[in-house]
Amino acid sequence: MGIYKHILVAIDLSDEATVVLEKAKEIASFNNAKLTIVHVIEPLNIAYGSDIPLNATSFEKEITEHAVQRLSFLSEKMQVSDEEKHVIYGKPEKEVHRIAKNNEIDLIVVGSHGRHGLALILGSTSTSILHGACCDVLAVRVGKK
Repeated sequence: MGIYKHILVAIDLSDEATVVLEKAKEIASFNNAKLTIVHVIEPLNIAYGSDIPLNATSFEKEITEHAVQRLSFLSEKMQVSDEEKHVIYGKPEKEVHRIAKNNEIDLIVVGSHGRHGLALILGSTSTSILHGACCDVLAVRVGKK
């Protein structure tokens, strides 16, 4: 029996998500652990001024449909059941922390681009997830090698 029992993989939906999922799947297999995947959609905050009303509902619906389709493709590829994949709205770090706490997650796996300069100063989603996590966090290096 391994040290991890339930692994949460927080992914964006880029091509690099496959790298993160493959690493998480490998760790889950080694530990005979359950694997859960989440993609968090940040709410749109589009403002054009008070004179032009903007209804972002159809745009959000389109984003959600794309996310569900992409996550279905990725989770099928990784043999993750429908019950263990989630597309939700909110701030990624807060939602990942909430899911981890509510589901007895003992490892969170995220992708990291290893940004420098201004992007490093402003922070990143993976850094935000690391801070405040209730369990171990693994940042899988993606992008430049």
